[in-house]
Amino acid sequence: MKKSLLLIALVSLFAAQAFAGAHLVVNNLDPAGTGFNDPTPAAPVGGNPGTTKGQQALNVFQQAANIWGANLDSTVTINIDATFEPLACTATGSVLGSAGAQDIWSDFPNAEFSGTWYHSALASKRAGIDLAAIDGLHDIRARFNNLLATPNAACGNLTWYFGYDGNEGANQIDLLAVVLHEFGHGLGFSTFVNKSSGAELAGLHDIYEHYLADDSTPTPTSFLDMTDAQRSAAIINPLHVVWNGPKVDAAVTQTLAFGTPGVIVNSPASIAGNYLVGSAAFGAPIGSPTVTANLAIAADPLGCAALPAGSLTGLIGVATRGTCTFAVKAKNMQNAGAIGAIIVNNAAGSPPPGLGGADPTITIPVGSLTQADGNAIKALIPSGVNATLGVDSTLRAGSDRAGHAMLYAPNPVVGGSSTSHWDPIASPNQLMEPAINGDLTHNVTPPYDMTLPLFREIGWDPDADLDLVADDNGDACLGSDLQPSVIIGGNNSGVPNTLFTNGCSIKDLVNQCSVGAKNHGAFSSCVAGLGNALLSNGIINSAQKDALQSAAARAK
Repeated sequence: MKKSLLLIALVSLFAAQAFAGAHLVVNNLDPAGTGFNDPTPAAPVGGNPGTTKGQQALNVFQQAANIWGANLDSTVTINIDATFEPLACTATGSVLGSAGAQDIWSDFPNAEFSGTWYHSALASKRAGIDLAAIDGLHDIRARFNNLLATPNAACGNLTWYFGYDGNEGANQIDLLAVVLHEFGHGLGFSTFVNKSSGAELAGLHDIYEHYLADDSTPTPTSFLDMTDAQRSAAIINPLHVVWNGPKVDAAVTQTLAFGTPGVIVNSPASIAGNYLVGSAAFGAPIGSPTVTANLAIAADPLGCAALPAGSLTGLIGVATRGTCTFAVKAKNMQNAGAIGAIIVNNAAGSPPPGLGGADPTITIPVGSLTQADGNAIKALIPSGVNATLGVDSTLRAGSDRAGHAMLYAPNPVVGGSSTSHWDPIASPNQLMEPAINGDLTHNVTPPYDMTLPLFREIGWDPDADLDLVADDNGDACLGSDLQPSVIIGGNNSGVPNTLFTNGCSIKDLVNQCSVGAKNHGAFSSCVAGLGNALLSNGIINSAQKDALQSAAARAK
């Protein structure tokens, strides 16, 4: 007892929230009649009760805030300034939205690492005070595209789905999934490292960076141990930037499925080996079935023209990207008898691109290769190349062989995306991949998703009693009594209910006396001993000690 009381008291307790979780507030910054205030009538959909387009959009934002609030713990309200405004929009692609931290902090009270930047919502959670307010700011700024609220030919008739149930239809995007994703960035799923130069912001590490590593060597090299030039090179090293932390490592085994797509060249020996492959949105999934055959370049190298019947029978066809759609190329190779199809990129860069499009009549597996890999393979096809288009069943999709989750590291760099997303090879699809997929569940925990374990890693510790001591790392009194003063059996002693660094309050220690006492006299004696210990350590004065003892004596 006395040894635990030698811990330095954190603070006298404030009137804490009576519930676990975090409170995220969406502040509507749109002017009257537009954005979230758009009065266009709308029928309730997918659990969203809004009856106007604007209200439905705002409801989705608050629903995303509620989901994060149910998974995170903080005594400090998280403020999100949001607008639903016109953003870039074309018939071939549109900006969906963005969100990020308005304020960042280092070296604040209760920071896990010194000299390290934190997103303000996380910094405030750990400090127990609203740090962003000190700078006159809120935590997160979010902007989303309201041009997708209704069908619009200028935007390719792509529209938001405003329901909560993930039941979006054709040509719709689940707004809730996108808002969850972008709020995730604002809450901490991003690094402040310059993606081009590798330089750290103002020469300081950031908390996300603490767990970034390059696994090109047997022991992954931490970004913290790299020069700017080394970080810059690592950021464009596809499938080698990994998250190196035990919580996410555990989530990998709970979440990611075995089976990483790839092209395995079996012969000739000069180019034999595994090659990265991009998957297609059409055709049989790679590995269902696995196909092994000789490769053959289509008679039309682009694969856009109808190919001679039987010219690819029993072979894996190869065509180059360009001129026509991916689906047209694959269908032409299938019609010529191919049992699989590979499309080689026509521009430098890695990893190989995913292949969009739709054609339900394509039944063969289809994948893509980078320009460099594809050209090296094509050069030897005339003399014979045998390959397998399938999956590596020993490797989880989205992790390296050491079990670390892979992060998105394309070459060339993608400014707002590189390293601040999971690698899109992950399966099942993850919320924080660089593109939103239609099969997301709005769940941020294993076995569906690895986002919450990453947040735990960077400092969003579970803290159900909101005492600022992590439930899974040092909290000796789970479910602490956080009333401002010590109340014993309905008797308010008036003694400040001080909280200690081990997560126990004075009232928690009084409660321990109650649990261990055989009768009321033993309980009163234990409280008296507790009062003497608190007095001797300078935590309470003599009058407060007497008040504790009096309240305990009168307790029923």
